[in-house]
Amino acid sequence: MRRRDALQTRQTPFHDSLPSKVFFRADELDPKSHFPSHRHSWGEFVYSFSGVMEVQFGDSSLLAPPHYGIWLPPDLEHTGLSRNIARFCSLYVDACLCDSLPQAPCVLSVKPLARAILEHLRAEFRDELELFSAYSEEEERILLALLDQLRRAEAAESYLTSSDDPALSAVLSYLESHPEANCSNSELAAMVNVSERTLTRRSREELGMSLNEWRQRLRTVRAISLLEGGQTVEAVALDLGYSSASAFIAMFRRQTGSTPGQFGHG
Repeated sequence: MRRRDALQTRQTPFHDSLPSKVFFRADELDPKSHFPSHRHSWGEFVYSFSGVMEVQFGDSSLLAPPHYGIWLPPDLEHTGLSRNIARFCSLYVDACLCDSLPQAPCVLSVKPLARAILEHLRAEFRDELELFSAYSEEEERILLALLDQLRRAEAAESYLTSSDDPALSAVLSYLESHPEANCSNSELAAMVNVSERTLTRRSREELGMSLNEWRQRLRTVRAISLLEGGQTVEAVALDLGYSSASAFIAMFRRQTGSTPGQFGHG
């Protein structure tokens, strides 16, 4: 696929009101697609079927690879970005239905039932001409069932949580710059002059997960971008510090539920 160096500007389909209380739309984004800063009176759930979606608001941003989605409450000014090819959907939710959903932007873990509903809706409404059509009673029930699943979803502040702790922040910055690094936790702790026990504790407290889990998530995000850029599974595995493709594939499957080969484009 032809590469583009400049951001490709996209527009949201609605500005003032929704055609229904819950509205679904699916789309495909070219590399470096960008939604300009905007806000709306309804909530929005963004889910990527492939690729990594990024939403920015204020000084913060959220990432969502497949099996995770981004929830944005009503009246939040935000921009959207896809650095590589992405097939995604948005579920727009009228403000009157948002009280039982998170009141702050967050990442939601999307369970198998919700994923199945999203896949069904994507297949059902892939025709852009249907974008503004009225829903049948059955379709409305499916949308409300999806909304109920999102209300039950596990929420996190971010897929790749950051930290204000100086020592931990320095470790995370190092890993982001060197995702292939296979340093042990004790070696990372020594880099910032803290004990391994202290680094482990701060990781749990600040990130809500172990440092090893955070490293796997970082590698997953990087891997998706590399795979969709055309690199082979074997090349990506080596780039990310794995001694074998099989070890990389096992980690990737645990994180996304899919094999890395499903994310390649050539």
